[in-house]
Amino acid sequence: MARRALTTTAATLTATAVLLLSGCGGGDDNSPDDIKGADAGSSPSASASTSEPSGPERPDITIPSSFRLTFENWTSSDPDEQAVLNDGKEQLRAGYAAIIENKPGGGDALAFYDTEAGLSQDREWIKSYTGKNVTVIGELPVFDPQATLFAKKTKAQLRYCTDESKAQTKHRKTGEVVGNPSGTDPRVAYVVTMQKSEQGVWQTVSTNSKRGGCS
Repeated sequence: MARRALTTTAATLTATAVLLLSGCGGGDDNSPDDIKGADAGSSPSASASTSEPSGPERPDITIPSSFRLTFENWTSSDPDEQAVLNDGKEQLRAGYAAIIENKPGGGDALAFYDTEAGLSQDREWIKSYTGKNVTVIGELPVFDPQATLFAKKTKAQLRYCTDESKAQTKHRKTGEVVGNPSGTDPRVAYVVTMQKSEQGVWQTVSTNSKRGGCS
């Protein structure tokens, strides 16, 4: 279930329909993803946190309670790094919302947070689910974030890890639930390349992953 790492995991996913998780505050049925850790107890709306996003209004993204996407210690004392974390989080949420809503094209929210190249890659990731008529359920913690800015703060790299232990796919018609095969390392490390748009949005250019790459 290692998201967007199509070069290394596509064959496995095709054979087993396991999860490719990676791609996205709070507690109600419509928006169950949480920010945990340093800002535990804050609401999802407050978790955009130490710095308000600049630029255009961000799209609203809804994740149902059947899939709990949690973000642990998703904060930085540096406002520029926090901006990268904020938009990286929402891009991930937008990707999973598209899977759950059965939108192989990704939808408007994902297009907002992706460059053209990033959206092309993410559509392949989403189709690895929608093409099998499955959705995602369970829980996916996203943790150990590290944002690094360069090129005069116009480009960035976002690293994080996920734990797929409690994440699964569910077939939309049969209801069959599938998790990672026994013996599969549930932790996956991600490296996301991002660039800042003219409107001030940190957009994803590409995502690479490595199963077992988390310490």
